[in-house]
Amino acid sequence: MTIDLKGRVAVVTGASRGIGYFTALELAKAGAHVVACARTVGGLEELDDAIKAAGGSATLVPFDLADMPAIDKLGGAINERWGKLDILVANAGVLGTISPIGHVEAKVFDKVMNINVNATWRLIRSLEPLLIKSDAGRALILSSSAAHKCKPFWGPYSASKAAVEALARTWAGETQRLPLRILSVDPGATRTAMRAQAMPGEDPETVPHPSEVAAKLLPLVGPNQTETGKLYIVREDKIVDYRLPE
Repeated sequence: MTIDLKGRVAVVTGASRGIGYFTALELAKAGAHVVACARTVGGLEELDDAIKAAGGSATLVPFDLADMPAIDKLGGAINERWGKLDILVANAGVLGTISPIGHVEAKVFDKVMNINVNATWRLIRSLEPLLIKSDAGRALILSSSAAHKCKPFWGPYSASKAAVEALARTWAGETQRLPLRILSVDPGATRTAMRAQAMPGEDPETVPHPSEVAAKLLPLVGPNQTETGKLYIVREDKIVDYRLPE
């Protein structure tokens, strides 16, 4: 199915590499103007070159998501230039350390929660007024199966992703009568730097490339996708409902 995003504006965080990079590229190829956010200037410039080579356009916004006032300014800048936002892909995140909960350094735990949770909430707060102005606003909040599996030694990351999904579900409930549609996304094991950090002994060729994940995310931001408050599992190519503990 061809997705036409001409005239639409999309924000992608963590756009300098991995899933964010290839999702930004897919959005641009489909006609969206991509506001690409990341800390790494070099990665953003490489993305810009790839987008231009594909005939697309982008605005590069290099900043650290730990800079909360910068997130607030992002919404203001987008409003001033375009007056609306059609797509948000909140992709950026950090792993922290794989260790027993009691051994995690406070500064590491704080960073995981700040980047993965606080920054996501700040993005929602800053960009919701713009997404509501779109005739078909779409938001994808990147999560992980860690939010549900809660494996030993993955405490900070699991807790952060569970919190992110709670934010997304709450936000979807608050906006369900509006054209805005919100999904959490479980990309599954993907060939990224974060995956390599978590699984240093794994052969990267055994897990999907981030471009494969990005291709599956593209239909979720089109006007024809009308589900909200649910979870999209990339590996199963399926949107599923949440349910209470049994």
